[in-house]
Amino acid sequence: MEAGDRPGRLKVGVLGAGKVGSALGAALATAGHRVVAASGVSDRSHRWAVERLGVEPVPPDEVVRAADLILLTVPDDTLPDLVTGLAATGADLRTKLLAHTSGAYGLQVLEPAIREGALPLALHPVMTFTGRDDDLTRITGCSFGVTSPEPLRPIAEALVLEMGGEPVWIDDSDRALYHAALAGAANHMVTLIAESSELLRKIGVEHPGRMLGPLLGAALDNVLRLGISGLTGPVVRGDAGTVRKHVDALILAAPEAADAYVVLARLTADRALAAGLLKPEAAERLLDALGGNIWT
Repeated sequence: MEAGDRPGRLKVGVLGAGKVGSALGAALATAGHRVVAASGVSDRSHRWAVERLGVEPVPPDEVVRAADLILLTVPDDTLPDLVTGLAATGADLRTKLLAHTSGAYGLQVLEPAIREGALPLALHPVMTFTGRDDDLTRITGCSFGVTSPEPLRPIAEALVLEMGGEPVWIDDSDRALYHAALAGAANHMVTLIAESSELLRKIGVEHPGRMLGPLLGAALDNVLRLGISGLTGPVVRGDAGTVRKHVDALILAAPEAADAYVVLARLTADRALAAGLLKPEAAERLLDALGGNIWT
């Protein structure tokens, strides 16, 4: 008996065989499910359908027709139109598991398909995918934000576990805030580090990554273990003079970075003050250095 024919194994279709879709499809195949069809728009997604999933790309309606579990792994802005389009085509969605991987959306975006009998799941991998081969190993141990109707919760969580992930239940009404928290941490961290690297290059540091790596690794370890209590640096020390020098230097070198620095320094001071790490008088000095009210 082939793996795809074992009890509980599903025929999987992937609508959007890009970075995420090809990785998750491959993970499900490793767990014993069988990828039977995939679609994609770009040449790269067509290549990944063949190389990672072992299928030739076909139109979306053929993916729906062939699969028991359909992964909707397309960009967030594309997802509503895709679901509406599937429902409008009259494709037989009855009893088919329809799982999107968007962090921002919950079940509402699947409503047109639900009305046609689809069984909705939201399975968002909390991981960044780059299109490289290590995407396939990064899934192991990563969290998934899971949302589904209560009767489907065991199925949703089982699929995540089979892919090697850790299911974390997110209430449907909390999906937007959940995704904002993740994007604010991961995406903005990349921007901040890229900006810092560029500033260091401007003053002649050849390998900013070597300088930043140990510092950032320690900072990340601190905050994950200790929360705001792991905060270090001039803001939590109340070094208003140093903070003012930072702002002045950034205004000259990178004005857009100066604006971001001031906003983040205010947020840092606000959190430090609330946690009792920063004394009110020190916060007042920082207020003057930052040129605004940290309580507004």
